[in-house]
Amino acid sequence: MRLTALAQVPADLHPGYDPADHGVGIVHLGLGAFHKAHQAALTDLALAAKGGDWRILGVSLRSPKASEELAPQNGLYTLIEKGADGASARVIGSIADAICSAGDPEPTLQAMAAEGTKIVSLTVTEKAYGLNRATIGCDPAHPAVAADLANPEAPQGVLGLLTEALRRRYAGGIAPFTVLCCDNLPENGTLLRGAVIDFASRIDPALATWIAETVAFPSTMVDRITPAATEATLAEAQSLTGTEDRAAIETERFTQWVVEDNFPLGRPAWETAGVIFTDDVPAFEAMKLRMLNGAHSMLAYAGFHAGLPLVRDVMAHAPLAALVRRHLAAAAATLPPIPGMDLKAYAAALAARFENPSIAHETFQIAMDGSEKMPQRIFAALQDARTRGVDIRPFAFATAAWARHISMATHDCAPYELRDPRAADLRAMAEGKEADEIVASLRKAPFIPATLFTDMDFWTKVEGILAEMLFEPMSDVISREAT
Repeated sequence: MRLTALAQVPADLHPGYDPADHGVGIVHLGLGAFHKAHQAALTDLALAAKGGDWRILGVSLRSPKASEELAPQNGLYTLIEKGADGASARVIGSIADAICSAGDPEPTLQAMAAEGTKIVSLTVTEKAYGLNRATIGCDPAHPAVAADLANPEAPQGVLGLLTEALRRRYAGGIAPFTVLCCDNLPENGTLLRGAVIDFASRIDPALATWIAETVAFPSTMVDRITPAATEATLAEAQSLTGTEDRAAIETERFTQWVVEDNFPLGRPAWETAGVIFTDDVPAFEAMKLRMLNGAHSMLAYAGFHAGLPLVRDVMAHAPLAALVRRHLAAAAATLPPIPGMDLKAYAAALAARFENPSIAHETFQIAMDGSEKMPQRIFAALQDARTRGVDIRPFAFATAAWARHISMATHDCAPYELRDPRAADLRAMAEGKEADEIVASLRKAPFIPATLFTDMDFWTKVEGILAEMLFEPMSDVISREAT
């Protein structure tokens, strides 16, 4: 029997409220596992604590898979939380419905434009936005941006959907919703605000002015390791709840959400779920991007090519685990003090999370989209490492491991797919090339910070490590590096 109601589920696994008593106040774009493990789960706790009309309409932007899993279950799904001590489950009731906007954006636009919608949140990954970091605007060459600028009243992309929904509210005299970006981007609210205003200015300058003057774009930092659900996830959910659940997900026990408290139309009582509200989200963002995400990228590239498919396998490999801890320490040393945060304790907690034997987080999954991730995770930290006198070797090793990945070399692994929005360009830079050729091309790449171009000490270190990685087993390189 599929999870469609709570009658078949043990009472102690139910949400702490009746979902039918609460209306929709949030539309979420990017209905995936992370949203279900993070924002939706914390909203569920806030509803149980304080109530309110804050349930969520989840929107899939491309594939209907997520909505097809959730809609027949009335939005209910099982959240399995895993730690070293085992697994526990609860049914989440915060998602009221799930739809897919691909091919027909009108139901999504109507929901976003509805007066009852107070927040539109997003987890769509950086590449989906069509951002231009350099100008803090939109990228008109991005396929979705270009298509929506040509047909703004029937958008398919993120910026187009947000702008058209805000235009309808503007035309109808309805106060704007808050736009809450929950993707791993530094100062994500600022970046998305600039992109939406720029997009709108290309359609209607008056609308752009209204957005600039009235729409809130709070920044956020999010953190919860959430691997893709598998058939084993679904089987475990059925075992724990007694009910078939095609939308079940698994995640770690740890969760963190840091939010700038700027919600003119109100928000759920997220603080009751442990959410941190602060005026300095960028400090927490930098901590997470450089420490957790930076270490993740390094261990993903090195681990995948050392034959270690999961993060927990990496942490069971003593030499690479030592390099993970080295990277965490180096990244922490690039950061200023953060009030209330012990960076050494945070690094130890991260290592323990990576070791979690119950979470099957794939190194190959983490390795995707490196050209989007390396600038904020590694290169930004490197610039501050120079200023603070921090050893740059860990950042050079991480960069070399990424360069080895984009080289597509198969001397120590089976052929693999390069999953990156710049895959064609990266392969042209690196495939079949020597270390010095790869480094020469990367130095000139548009996503490499200009300040890094002239840092020949760094690039010399990268080239030396990469030369070893291109011809020797990665495990041998790791062992030498760790000694």
